[in-house]
Amino acid sequence: MKGTASFGKMSKGRTHIRCPRCGRHSYHVSKKRCASCGWGRSRRLR
Repeated sequence: MKGTASFGKMSKGRTHIRCPRCGRHSYHVSKKRCASCGWGRSRRLR
């Protein structure tokens, strides 16, 4: 379902943590890459 009951599952767990390279709170835990600087995807800065 996609109603109100399924919205409670969205907040559980952490999607992003603090990035070791840039220090911003945008390191994706399951993808293992930073959305801000691109760490884990490439050596170049995003």
